[in-house]
Amino acid sequence: MRREIITWSIVVAAVIGGFVGTVLILNASLYSASGFVRSYLDALARHDAPGALELAGPSVAGDASTQLLSRDAMGELGDIRLISDSAQPDGTHTVVYAYSAGTVVGQSSFTVRPTGSLLGLFTTWSFDTTPLGVVQLTVLHEDEFTANGVALTTPRQNESAPYLVFTPGLYEFDHQSTFLTAEPVRIAVTEPSSAVPAELDVQANDAFAEEVSREVNEFLDACATQQVLLPTGCPFGQTITNRVVTSPEWSIIDYPKVTIIPGGEPSQWRMSQASATAHLIVDVKSLFDGTMSSLDDDVPFTVRATIAMLPEDDLIITVD
Repeated sequence: MRREIITWSIVVAAVIGGFVGTVLILNASLYSASGFVRSYLDALARHDAPGALELAGPSVAGDASTQLLSRDAMGELGDIRLISDSAQPDGTHTVVYAYSAGTVVGQSSFTVRPTGSLLGLFTTWSFDTTPLGVVQLTVLHEDEFTANGVALTTPRQNESAPYLVFTPGLYEFDHQSTFLTAEPVRIAVTEPSSAVPAELDVQANDAFAEEVSREVNEFLDACATQQVLLPTGCPFGQTITNRVVTSPEWSIIDYPKVTIIPGGEPSQWRMSQASATAHLIVDVKSLFDGTMSSLDDDVPFTVRATIAMLPEDDLIITVD
């Protein structure tokens, strides 16, 4: 009996010792301050947006959009390595992790504090300041854009709009459409609770200029069919003091070089003023002595236009 009691005592002591050791190990790893932050970073690496948001805790979003807090808009995160875990006098911990976010290698510092315990054994933690950041994005000359490949629409074209993002993360903003293009803008958000500005400058592409050039040239060609000295609604013409004997014959010998710039209103663009040349042939009779002569001259002129961009990539071009 005594031997059995000793045996059971050893077994119980071993079980208790193993349990206590397991608790200590878990509190030093999974349930530690650094373990809590690691769980958040692992959720980002898995593109687990709901899990990351649950660990991030409440955030004062204000009017900031939450559209980038989605699985599809999350960037790549890997090579996660703990740099330091420092306890502070107020009980909080400052935890620093290194990582790679796409092509960017960086570090982020998180402040967490203990919030209680699980089953009275394991320490629970929360972020002292939200790990979410804000990108203050301005989309110029257009309202549609993509963020990490996700199609979005800014609420205020040409004005800054806030978007909540996971930190750390690399976010690429872009626009590519039939007539418009933008140089992609990459923004690395590395510090929690930070606000990072970004500006996406959308401009006319070559296809836009080519389409406007084609339509403007057709417009000028139509003007040249009018057999009058001052074609109606056209940017060129010629006044003559003598009497016109034959019908004026116009042709365009130098078409304008088209450059497209943003207009003053949303969805409005402009063709910058450009030089062009028409050619006029007409016979005239002098009012002074009645002699006949032939006018065969180049007529320089300038042309500009306003372009309205409608849905389905329709353009309304008004030549000034």
